[in-house]
Order: sequence, then C-alpha cells, then structure tokens
Amino acid sequence: MNENLFSSFITPSMMGLPIITLIILFPIILFKNPTRLINNRLISLQMWLIKLTTKQMMMIHNKKGQTWSLLLMSLITFISSTNLLGLLPYSFTPTTQLSTNLAMAIPLWAGTVLVGFRHKTKSSLAHFLPQGTPTPLIPMLIVIETVSLLIQPMALAVRLTANITAGHLLMHLIGSATLGLMPISLPTATITLILLILLTVLELAVAFIQAYVFTLLVSLYLHDNT
Repeated sequence: MNENLFSSFITPSMMGLPIITLIILFPIILFKNPTRLINNRLISLQMWLIKLTTKQMMMIHNKKGQTWSLLLMSLITFISSTNLLGLLPYSFTPTTQLSTNLAMAIPLWAGTVLVGFRHKTKSSLAHFLPQGTPTPLIPMLIVIETVSLLIQPMALAVRLTANITAGHLLMHLIGSATLGLMPISLPTATITLILLILLTVLELAVAFIQAYVFTLLVSLYLHDNT
C-alpha cells in the first residue's frame, strides 16, 4: 500500500487556492445562537458546558482578568470544534498545522505580557531576576528567564500540534493495519478494529482536553500578569 502517511495533513486547496479559511469557519455552523424561550437539549448542553468552563477558569482571576472571559471561551470553543472536525472522514484538522497554532498562541501570549507590563510593571520586571540572586549569576539568570518567557508561545503551539498529530497518525496506522489484516486473519483484524474504536473514543477526549489545556495555560499567563 503506497500511501503517504502525512497526506491528511496537507492543506487542502480548490482550483489552486487554499480553502483552510472556509474549513476554519465551518464549525461556527455547529454553534447556534439560542433564539427561543425554551432551548432544545443540544443548545442547553452547550450553554451548560460553557458556563461550567467559564466558572472554573475565571475563579482565579480578578476583575481585570475576567474581562478576557469571552475571548478565552471563544478560544476553547474554536480549538475543540476544529479538533473534532479532524475526526470526521476525509476532513482536515487546522490544529495539526504549527503555523495555525502559532497564529493563535503568539498574539494571546503577547497580549498577556503587554497587560502585565502596563499594569504590573515592577512585578513583571522582577520575574527576570529572582530575589536574593548572587551578583555573578545575574546576567545568566536574566538571559535564562528571558528565553523561558519567549519560548512560552512556541511551547503552547508545539504541544497542541504534537498531541493532535500523534493521535491522527496512530489512528491512520491502526486503520491501515485493520484493512491489511482483513484478507489474512479476520480475528486479528477484529482485535485491531476494537483498538481503533477505543482510540477514536480516546481522541474524542483528547480533542477537548487539548483545547482546555491550551486555554488554561493562556489563562494562567494572564493571571500572572494581572
């Protein structure tokens, strides 16, 4: 079977033009605004999950940090919906692209850092030099703390990309193995099919967990700077 393992991660195009923007906008259809006095079960579940997540994530923030609640909820909704989109057959997952994740991570990280320098200038600068540092180690510690600060958005993006990509590759490999084993050994193919189903359930959980982890880390960066 001569199949490119990474073909599902290639940005799709139509008539030579990339259509990733349309793919990113597609999950918006899944989240409808409530227009009735009594909502159906799907919208009620959606609103309950959003309220629960907002409460859990915003309880550590002060009033200044709570102004980011709408942005953070939009972020976790977007990431989780795009992660779930990739589990559909013949679909494309934008969060497997490092460039897409960096485009989300860098502006959010920069926003939290700028908020910190604006409202807590002395405290933000104090992070670069811990109290009681020996004089000979001051230049080295400033460089280390600066690098650790600048690497935060890269860590956010790489973590999300690696986890989603690894899950999709493993599903692809097990699915290919199941198809290849069906003509050879049906019992073995049945076992791999069960593994594939269990892995799919795990990937459903990972789609939500990685969205929550990404948003939670942005929330913690914000908490450190407000």
